[in-house]
Amino acid sequence: MMRLLEGKVALVTGGGRGVGRGIALALAEAGAKVVVNDLGATLEGEASGEQPAREVVAAIEAAGGEATVDGGSVAEWNAAHRMVESAVERFGRIDIVINNAGILRDAMFHRMSEAEFDAVIAVHLKGSFNVSRAAAPHFKTQGSGCFVHMTSTSALVGNMGQANYSAAKLGVMALSKSIAMDMAKFGVRSNAVAPFAWTRMIDSIPDETPEQKKRVEGLKKLVPEKVAPFVVALCADEARDVTGQVFGVRNNEIYLFSQPRPVRTAHRGEGWTPETVLQTAIPTLKAGFYALDRSADVFTWDPV
Repeated sequence: MMRLLEGKVALVTGGGRGVGRGIALALAEAGAKVVVNDLGATLEGEASGEQPAREVVAAIEAAGGEATVDGGSVAEWNAAHRMVESAVERFGRIDIVINNAGILRDAMFHRMSEAEFDAVIAVHLKGSFNVSRAAAPHFKTQGSGCFVHMTSTSALVGNMGQANYSAAKLGVMALSKSIAMDMAKFGVRSNAVAPFAWTRMIDSIPDETPEQKKRVEGLKKLVPEKVAPFVVALCADEARDVTGQVFGVRNNEIYLFSQPRPVRTAHRGEGWTPETVLQTAIPTLKAGFYALDRSADVFTWDPV
């Protein structure tokens, strides 16, 4: 890999495993100094005593790179600021933030608890805000910076049993767009990426029915490390004009996702009543209605 990120400093949250691990290693290979943040927590966000971030840092250093560990929680405002400050104190600056940390608390909506909803929102959405907000003043001062936030097709398309995760990940997409708009004048860019990868985040998908088994077998073909080259490219100076977009990476496939825009319209010069809405507007708009598709209904072909 070319040293596209020579002299850059990156922070990768949730960088100890899966997609985050692949990104941290690829950033280092491209020349960046990396802060690898990971709680070493279980999939549900509970402490596990594991230290995957140290293993990633050791691998980076063994390959001749520079990296350091951070064990803070992105869900905590002060911890998020400390991880950014540790990058600046250790390496002198910060140029790249990869918001990848996440947990799952899957449940059908009618059974989901407040705690299950709040925990997922706190890590995915609030965590992305916390870390991005901590880095923003540094990016503003230096007149450059790159945010990459992990969203999901669970939010962009839909999946069952993930109301908390889907809400958080769609919020991440909107957060990314807002950051891109608010910080464009400072030379800062922000994009969202939906990674397709077989990691422990989706290893909990049930595989009891033939349909579920088929889906799981397809997901197992998705290699987490294949997300990393695209993320490295987004962080390079050569991609400085790419901002406010939503991408997907699925093995060797790269997608640009649409963003909500009006697709059909109905108007009535004399205004609307509930009756005329039912008689005219809804039938007119119905041709553009979306089905209750799940991600698997849209991405029906095997990964390339």
